[in-house]
Amino acid sequence: MCFVDLKKLLRSSPFRLAVAYASLFAGSALLLLSFVYWSTAGYMLRQADETIEAEIAGLAERYRTGGLVGLTRLIERRLVRQQPTGSSLYLVADAAYRPRVGNLSAWPQVEADSDGWLNFRLGQPEGEETHWARARQFRLDRGYFLLAGRDMYELESIRVTVVQTIVWGFALTIVLALVGGVLVGRGRIRRVSVINRAISDVVAGDLTRRIPTDATGDDIEQLTNNLNRMLAELEEQVDAVQRVSDNIAHDLRTPLARLRTRLELLRESETGLGESRYELAERAVVEADGLLATFNALLRIARIEAGRRRQEFSRVDITRLIHDVAELYGPLLDEAGLRLDTQPESGLTVVGDRDLLFQAVANLIDNVLKHVPSGGSVTLTSRCSPSGVDIVVTDTGPGVPADERIRVLERFYRLDASRTKPGAGLGLSLVAAVAKLHDATLSLSENHPGLQVVLCFGSGFTVDKEA
Repeated sequence: MCFVDLKKLLRSSPFRLAVAYASLFAGSALLLLSFVYWSTAGYMLRQADETIEAEIAGLAERYRTGGLVGLTRLIERRLVRQQPTGSSLYLVADAAYRPRVGNLSAWPQVEADSDGWLNFRLGQPEGEETHWARARQFRLDRGYFLLAGRDMYELESIRVTVVQTIVWGFALTIVLALVGGVLVGRGRIRRVSVINRAISDVVAGDLTRRIPTDATGDDIEQLTNNLNRMLAELEEQVDAVQRVSDNIAHDLRTPLARLRTRLELLRESETGLGESRYELAERAVVEADGLLATFNALLRIARIEAGRRRQEFSRVDITRLIHDVAELYGPLLDEAGLRLDTQPESGLTVVGDRDLLFQAVANLIDNVLKHVPSGGSVTLTSRCSPSGVDIVVTDTGPGVPADERIRVLERFYRLDASRTKPGAGLGLSLVAAVAKLHDATLSLSENHPGLQVVLCFGSGFTVDKEA
């Protein structure tokens, strides 16, 4: 189990991100410490070289003025003053490099560079570890050689200290990064695991499952909130599908049974009901047309809700649209004994799908034809409101009870529970789908008497009013 958790931890993005940031920080620290190291070492080396150059010049001058005896005395005095921890190195040797005076027991067995500098290992008493020394040789008169230098133990110690600091600092940074990555990664992994378990429960069929949230306000919480909203929408959609399925089974059972009965009668040579084969076939065709219309309406609503028509949006003249709907339905309303009054405000346009908007308004008028008795009236208007552009349909019919105004927008829901009136209960569902596609709002209210339906285009929607 621990191995699995560790494996998850190592693969987690927070852990990898923490390690990446730590590596970047460690690399930056390494570069900085390396710069400090080279700057410090370079400065100390330059200081040592300048000191050696000054001593060489001073000793050479003393040799010219006081000879070998004066040079020897000066070196001896300097050696006495720097005891016991002095770092200056002196040696005067003859032509055969045999020591005459100084604190070096022998001439260094290394070749000098082109500038006369020698870098050699300096042995220490009492078995201490050797370390580097740096000196410069100078040729005196009468075959003597002068060597002056510095013990580089201090510089070497500083170098070692800086290198150790760099190594330990880099290692500590990596360790802290790993520990931080583990701590951060564990918390994130626990939260992600909660999300995964919740999603697994939803996949298993528990649509009521939600992901617990906290008050951190970080990206995980934002993701959790979005997932919960998605799950709520999914639950609502599944419930809607279930209701639609139940309504389809209920509303299509009767017409299918009637269609089957008429087809069976048509198959008989004698119906026994006094109806001709033509009449039976005609009734069967009507039933089939009704079923096809229902399924076509369902398909149309599904496509609208999928948002596939947004790419076809263009500027739509609402005033012209109102006139076209009135022209189409005017004769039908007259035939039904209903008075139509149109009051469109001029110059109103919105961006949308004209065919769908026309179908939505037509469905509202079609509902009036189905439910408003003869002698009533219907008003079709458009107006510019503070919320945007409104398309308003009012009638003087029986209206819709307040507690039913939400449900009538559902597919297959009908106020006529007996299903005696024509229609499949899909008209307002299509209008609601068109409104959602256009980011519009659909509201139903009392008209005293009758019903008022308002389709409002606003809230981030492009609205123009042209004179």
